[in-house]
Amino acid sequence: MTWSIIARDEATGRVGIVVATRFFAVGALVPHVKTGVGAVATQAFINPSYGPQGLALLQAGASADDAVKFLTTADAGRGHRQLHVMDRHGRFAAFTGESCIEWCGHQIRSALSVAGNMLAGPQVIGATVAAYEGNLAVPFARRLIAAMQAGEKAGGDKRGRQSAALLVHDGEDYPLLDIRVDDHPDPLRELARLEGVARRHWVHFRRLMPSRENPGGLADRADLEDRIAASIAEGYE
Repeated sequence: MTWSIIARDEATGRVGIVVATRFFAVGALVPHVKTGVGAVATQAFINPSYGPQGLALLQAGASADDAVKFLTTADAGRGHRQLHVMDRHGRFAAFTGESCIEWCGHQIRSALSVAGNMLAGPQVIGATVAAYEGNLAVPFARRLIAAMQAGEKAGGDKRGRQSAALLVHDGEDYPLLDIRVDDHPDPLRELARLEGVARRHWVHFRRLMPSRENPGGLADRADLEDRIAASIAEGYE
């Protein structure tokens, strides 16, 4: 009852998941990313353990394919599950159980995977993939959202709309963006609005937080607004 994208932006190295559904608070359980390890999206008749267990397998060195096989083989309810995974090497794997509700399926490309169930038809995933791959010049987060909006125009979740989420990691251990729309009549549109709000101030402030390169972050509050203004002028996003 969901569709989602996992992708890696080749220009920046960022990894992201965007998801939408006719269900409450999809961002709480579906998307999982760990920097330098990989990404997991677990959906359909969701098994919440797939996220943390999948990331643990990837961190231990499992490939995306091995992680999917391990999780689903050990799950007696696997016929009702849908799962896709990206490992630290950018390899993708996916599983759609035989009991998932039509239309259901997945597609894997070199830099992304898309999976969905309870969709209006296969055109939803096709439109999502085409929009992502056809807009590579668009900044990563906006490209992810635009791809989902294209899938929605192609029919989306056949039950309607309720929630959406965007999770993006860069080189830090904490997310660059973790935006959730839990209950809204047009969640992807609201997600796009909130991503725009994040670009006004948050992404610039985040550059000054403690990081791998600068563990102490910016300690001088007097310099804060000047540094944020400089980041905005630079056009960072």
